[in-house]
Amino acid sequence: MSYRELATRPVLAWSAVTVAGRLPVAMAPLALVFLVRERPGGYSLGAVLAAAYVLGEIVAAPVLGLRLNAERARPQLVAGLAVGAAGFAGLGLVPGAHPAVLAALALLAGAGPAAVPGGLRALLTSLVPERAVTQAMSMESVLTFGIWAAAPALATGLALGVDPAVPLLLMGVLMGLSVAGLWALPPGWQQEAREDGTTLRRALLRVWPVYVLGAASLTLLALAELILPALLEQRGIGIGWAGPLLAGFSIGSAVGAFVYGLRGHWPGPLAVQSLLLVLAVASGVALVALLPWTAAIAVALVAAGLLQAPAMLTRNLALRQLLPPSALAAGYSVMYAAVGAGYAASGTLAGGLLKVVAPSTAILCGVALTVLLTAVAAVGERRLLREAPEAQEAASGTTSEAASETASEAFPADADVRNVRR
Repeated sequence: MSYRELATRPVLAWSAVTVAGRLPVAMAPLALVFLVRERPGGYSLGAVLAAAYVLGEIVAAPVLGLRLNAERARPQLVAGLAVGAAGFAGLGLVPGAHPAVLAALALLAGAGPAAVPGGLRALLTSLVPERAVTQAMSMESVLTFGIWAAAPALATGLALGVDPAVPLLLMGVLMGLSVAGLWALPPGWQQEAREDGTTLRRALLRVWPVYVLGAASLTLLALAELILPALLEQRGIGIGWAGPLLAGFSIGSAVGAFVYGLRGHWPGPLAVQSLLLVLAVASGVALVALLPWTAAIAVALVAAGLLQAPAMLTRNLALRQLLPPSALAAGYSVMYAAVGAGYAASGTLAGGLLKVVAPSTAILCGVALTVLLTAVAAVGERRLLREAPEAQEAASGTTSEAASETASEAFPADADVRNVRR
């Protein structure tokens, strides 16, 4: 299936809702810093607010994701986006409030819509036929990296050119528009079977290697974004190059996602693809730390970006293989939390290392952490894939012993076919 076939009214409506809902998320950290930078200790307070926002996302995503109702997800998505819109609008309306109030609003803005990305991804894959899932998720990645490329410039331009509160107010309005846009989409998505809470949690915990590798991938993005300005100063390169270089990384990621989706199936298991892609991105980021020329750093960042998006895509596709259909929305939400945790952990490590080592050394230490996480994930995923055939065989034996009428009611035939393929 080609990308042209994705140009349907439901998918286009989904894209509009996604842009309106995710652009505020991409703008948030930088907008929070600009909101308070003119206050005493402004940059430190901005970092605290950004940390509170990310903490809200990390904690709330798995909790809310587990509670998503597949067939009637719209009210939950509406509530989450409305809470986020209120949090952003509150920050924009009371920028001079006590730091504790601002931190609470930032936490609320991050926590409210934390399960929305997972729910929207599950909804997207329900809008297209099974054969088009790779293209649909590639299109989502292109859209996401385009948003992340535009967000810093938009937040900076509005904060410095108009008023520091304007980006937050705009973010509240955009998230409110995404609430209205949800009524142009189906109320939910179909799922073949339901699991109780205990079974669902076990299914999500069983695929922990997927989350670890996703977190490893985002540690590299944090290294590229957070240490690059300091690295440029170390190399004697104008710090103004940081913006164009990071834009090149984002553009490379968008191109990589598009190219990956052009081909419905790539050689090798998804687990192997993910492993090789993350290691290749790590190599590119390591080259950024070692190369002394601006042009060489730019080439290394673009090359790393080209592979970053496929690395994340293969992780999300792997979840579709390893999780039952009813657990996918929760799985995507846990992945969202995991990559956020990876980004936050890498940023914290980088900030601490910059106090005692050179920026290039800090990047290499971060790359070493990524390689360690990748190795842990590879060992865990190898065991996971080895156990999968045994679990399928046991499930097959149990089904054959059950009464055929009961089995047909609990596990429809088309679900059995999909489960075997997974």
